[in-house]
Amino acid sequence: MPDPIFHITTEAAWQLALAAGEAYATPSLPAEGFIHCSTREQVAWVANQRFRGSAERFVLMRLDPEALTSELRWETSEPTKPPFPHIYGPIDLGAVTEVLPFAEGPDGFGPPA
Repeated sequence: MPDPIFHITTEAAWQLALAAGEAYATPSLPAEGFIHCSTREQVAWVANQRFRGSAERFVLMRLDPEALTSELRWETSEPTKPPFPHIYGPIDLGAVTEVLPFAEGPDGFGPPA
């Protein structure tokens, strides 16, 4: 299996996808055309840039890139960072290999275990 990719979402959004039993999608999919994801090395940076100080409860979805049916593209969106994985379509629930609680600590968010 290739290295996993990760998607940060709220616990509520994940529970809605599970209850519907359908593929997971985000507001960025219709707005931007893709779902933002990260590598293991990028997760903490993304979380600290976008979610630090939020009252939301987050989870981290671990995804198997080979199980995705939507197109996966590696694209540069931050000039000083390696390309980020972007998924151009919904995420099949079967591509989600694990969902981990993802809470901010006193020093911010950390990388996944």
